Amino acid sequence: MKKTMLCSLGAVLLCGLLLPSCTKKTSDAKIPVTFAGTEAATTGQSRMMQSVADKLNATGRFNAAVQVAGALSGDTDALVTQAKLGISLVVPSDPGRLASQFNIPDMNILMAPYILTDPADLKKLPDTALFKEWQAQLEKQGIIYITNMYNGFRSFYTTTPVKHVADLSGLRIRGFGNAIGNNLAKYLGFANIGISWGEVFPGIQSKTLDGCEVQVATADGSRLYEVVKNLAMTKHYMLQSAFVCSSTFYNSMSPSDRELFTKIMREAALEYGEIIRNEEGGYYDNMKKNGVNIVDVDIAEFQKAVDPLYKNNDLGFSAGLKERLFKELGK
Repeated sequence: MKKTMLCSLGAVLLCGLLLPSCTKKTSDAKIPVTFAGTEAATTGQSRMMQSVADKLNATGRFNAAVQVAGALSGDTDALVTQAKLGISLVVPSDPGRLASQFNIPDMNILMAPYILTDPADLKKLPDTALFKEWQAQLEKQGIIYITNMYNGFRSFYTTTPVKHVADLSGLRIRGFGNAIGNNLAKYLGFANIGISWGEVFPGIQSKTLDGCEVQVATADGSRLYEVVKNLAMTKHYMLQSAFVCSSTFYNSMSPSDRELFTKIMREAALEYGEIIRNEEGGYYDNMKKNGVNIVDVDIAEFQKAVDPLYKNNDLGFSAGLKERLFKELGK
C-alpha cells in the first residue's frame, strides 16, 4: 500500500533524504525534511516555505528542500497522507481539510464562514488549549500540527454580477469539497462543485462553471480576470495554511531541534501572513486593471444568510465551542 501511494506522488523520494528511519543517526547528522505544496512558487505560502527552509539550513542542523507547484503531488490530502505514513514532509493544508481528513469536526470552526475575521488571531492560536487539544488528536493519527498562517480572504468570482445573496442562487461555483464548502453553498443557494483548482479556468471558459470562491492572490495568479469580470467582496472565509508534518519525523529530532524547528516555522507564518495581507491591494488593483468589477457587498446580509448553519449546528460543533475559542483568543 505504501509503495502504491508513494508512486502516486509522481516522484522518486530518496530514502536518505525523506525517511529519517532510513538515515543513520549521529549527533552531527543533518536532519532531512522536504516542504511540499501545491501552490505556485510565487505565492506567499510557497515563499514562506522557502524562507523556512533557508533559515533551517542556515543553522547547520537541517537539510531542507522545497517542492511546490504540485511537484510531488497536486493533491494536498495525498501529501498529508504521506506525512502520516512517516515521510519527513511538511505540508500546508487547511483546518477544514484536516477536520475532514482526520475526523475532528471542531477544527472546522477555524475556517467556518464569518467566525475568524482577524488575521491577528492566528498569533494567539497556538497557545490556546483548543489548539493543543487538536494537536494531541492529530498526533495520535501520525501528524504534528505546527501552526496556521493567514493566506487571504475568500470571495466570489463570477461570470454574472453578485450584489446580494439571491444573486448566487443556482450558480455553479467551485468551492471547498468538504463540510464547510457544502454548508456554505446550502445557505447561500449555489451549487458547490468540488473539483481540482486546475479545472476551474477551463470550467468557467467552457461555461460548465459560473465562477468560484477563492483568495485574490490565487485568482490573480491563475489569470481568472480573463474569464470572470465580477468579484463580490463577501470575505466569507479567512483562509489559513495549516502546516503539518510527520510525527515520526518530528519525534525523531532532539528536543532542542524540535524547539528550533517550531520557532522558525511559527515566526515565518506570522511574517508571511503580514506580507500576504500587504500584497493583496496590488492584486485587487490588477483585477480592476483587467476589467473586473469589484463590488463591496453588504457583508451583514451574507452573515445573516449563514447564521442557520450555526443554529442548526450543521458542522457538528461541541457545545459552546465558538464561545470557548473566542475566550481563549481573548476576543
